[in-house]
Order: sequence, then structure tokens, then C-alpha cells
Amino acid sequence: MFIDEAVINVKAGDGGNGCVSFRREAFVPKGGPDGGDGGDGGSVIFEADHHKRTLLDFKYKKHIKAERGVHGKGKNMTGKCGKDLIVKVPMGTILYDKETGDQIADLTESGQQIVVAEGGRGGKGNARFATSTRQAPKFAQPGKPGEERIIKMELKLIAEVGLIGCPNAGKSTLLSRISHAHPEIASYPFTTKSPNLGVVKVGDWGTFTAADIPGLLEGAHSGTGLGDKFLRHIERTKILIHVIDAAGVDGRDPLDDYKTINDELKNYSKELAKRPQIIALNKMDLTEARENVKRIEKELKQKVFAISGATGEGIDTLIKEAAKLLRS
Repeated sequence: MFIDEAVINVKAGDGGNGCVSFRREAFVPKGGPDGGDGGDGGSVIFEADHHKRTLLDFKYKKHIKAERGVHGKGKNMTGKCGKDLIVKVPMGTILYDKETGDQIADLTESGQQIVVAEGGRGGKGNARFATSTRQAPKFAQPGKPGEERIIKMELKLIAEVGLIGCPNAGKSTLLSRISHAHPEIASYPFTTKSPNLGVVKVGDWGTFTAADIPGLLEGAHSGTGLGDKFLRHIERTKILIHVIDAAGVDGRDPLDDYKTINDELKNYSKELAKRPQIIALNKMDLTEARENVKRIEKELKQKVFAISGATGEGIDTLIKEAAKLLRS
């Protein structure tokens, strides 16, 4: 299950209390103070992990707590510090303070860490408070409480190429053709209900990551069909492949589809609307699609790539063009 939002409560460990203790040895009836310090509490640390793909782990686990520090003991024994708790999240996770709305961190690189809740400092034992005028202090310092806060997590996929288009345009079929991803594919709209990632190999050039975004509807920028949530997953992409059903299988006009998607991009983010686009006219295995190519190319006044996700026609040329754009 793909989950890209979560809210959790994090609590760092409290510091251990300092100890009040006095030496008790034979022939030393009034020994000096020997209370040890308490250990520091563990901190809560978030770390980006490239193996993670979703925030599903946090759908049911709403509370995360690090170890507290151990209390100090006599004979100047310092309490053990609590272990830091490292929480693994997917690359691309943005952390916000739920109460203030402030962004805490944007974890975009594998291994990147951020301390979101600082462990409490351990209290000082009474041995620390002994002076020449106060030789037998009967008090110690309590440990400080660990930091506690509510964290909102939002995942934005990290992909170099985003596949966009209306429902049933063939984005998932294309992704399955160009990568080893296995998205759900069917002949009805809205088969894809969450973004999918795939790694695309381009000959000797190397690889790039591609994200298949669920089909967008008119009004997606304002939340229609969860479109605003899906659109954020292409904010980090460098280029877009706009997949168009050139055959108009669902009775829609391909040019209307093109305009609808670009209007939604513009309304959601002007910066995203300026992202380089490659136009892929899909379903060339159907006669209607072939008949529409010249009309669409003439109206758009830009180069288009005629492809078929079903047969693989034109896909190598399309992928090489994407790699060329990425390289530049």
C-alpha cells in the first residue's frame, strides 16, 4: 500500500536523575558525597533510506519514543545513556512541525539524518555540588525531560522523469515497457491509484528513474480526484513525458486532453508548467491513433513521438530523447 502522508508523535528519552549518596566504609562513619550523574536520554533521529518507498509504517504506529537515561548510582557511578532511536523514512520525505507548520527537513539523499527530538540531559549527582563550604550536599539534580513534538510527514517521490496524462492514456503500460516496474494495468480508467517508480536503462548511457502519476482530471490542482496529492510527486522531476491517448478511445479529443493537463500543471505550479515536456502519442496499434498524428502535430507545432505501449513501437526513440534532454 502506498501511503505518502502521516502524522506521528515523537518523544525523546528523559535524562536520568542524579543520585544522592555518601560513602559508607569501615572506619569512615561520615564519608563524602559520591552520588553519580544520570545518563542522557536518547534522541529521535530521522534518516532517509533508499530501500523505503512508502510511509505505510507510520499509518498504525503513531507514537515513537527513544530510551530514557538511567539514574546515577552511588560510588560515583554514572547512569547509562539512552540509545538514540533512528527512524528510517523514504528519500523525498519532508518533515514539518505539526503545531507551527515550520519545515524541519527535506530528506532527499540516502543516509541523510536530522535530529527531530533532542534527548534530555542527565541530572548531576550530589558529588558535583560539594564545595569547601558545603561538604555534604544532600541534594542532586533531576534529569531534564526529552523533547516531544508532533511531526507531519509528506512524501514527494524523487524521480528524474514524470509520466503525466489523462486517465487510461497508457502511462502504466509505458512504465512497464521501459522499466522492471509492475504497475496494475487494465483497460478501464483510474487503474493506477498511487504513483509507481521504475528504473529505466538507456543503452550505454546509464539509467534514470521514472514515476507514473495516476491520471489527472480537470480541477486536479484543487484536489479533484486527489490530483493535488498526485501532482506533488512530479515537483522534483527534471522533465515530463506527456502521454496522450491519440486514438481517443474514451471518446475524448487528444488535443483537449493535452490542454486539460497543461492547464492543471499551470494552476498547480507555474514552475512545474515550464518543465520540459516530451509529447508521446500513444496507442499507435490502433488505426484511429495513426489518423490523428498529423492533426495533433500540426496543432501543437512541436515534435511528437508516436508510440505504442502495447507493441513497443517507437519507445526506444522516446527513451533516447528523454536521456538526451536529461543530459542537457
